[in-house]
Amino acid sequence: MGANLQQIADYLDNLGWDYRLEEEDDRIITGVEAENLEDFLIVVQLDEGGNFFRLFAPQVLEGVKSHPHKAAILQTMLAISWETKMLQWEYDPSDGEIRAIIEFPLEDSILTEKQFNRCLTGLVQLVDSVALPRLQSVMETGQDPGNIELGERILLSIQEQSPGLLEILEKAMEARKKRGTFPGEKSE
Repeated sequence: MGANLQQIADYLDNLGWDYRLEEEDDRIITGVEAENLEDFLIVVQLDEGGNFFRLFAPQVLEGVKSHPHKAAILQTMLAISWETKMLQWEYDPSDGEIRAIIEFPLEDSILTEKQFNRCLTGLVQLVDSVALPRLQSVMETGQDPGNIELGERILLSIQEQSPGLLEILEKAMEARKKRGTFPGEKSE
């Protein structure tokens, strides 16, 4: 079963999107205006005779290959993959290309319009609204602002699960600062 390009073209027609059909490469090229990405190109690729679906945004970030914060950028991409549904990141070490991708096998099922639309809107929203602002911050500072948000969520969870525990931890941390370092620790 799987999917075919005409089926996906029909889905894009229903959304009113412009696109270019490249039958020889089993793909459709389209794009969208976005807030954080100047040229948000989107590729719909069918592999294995339509049994494998790929939807990706090529060249999402530039300049990563030799960037001084490359490790933090790649680590943040992995963290975003961990924190989100469907969205994955690819890095080509030969040219430094960064792709945001959603892919999965169709095998003996069809790609429904509802599934396609969820993938398409998910890719656009996650990349433009969630990932790019965070990754741009990492490129500037070398620090993932998502780690701060994660810490705040952990603190909120502790507060909800164990009322009063945060105050006890805060007092313990203050007491530790007053005592100095533990044996084997380096002082700051």
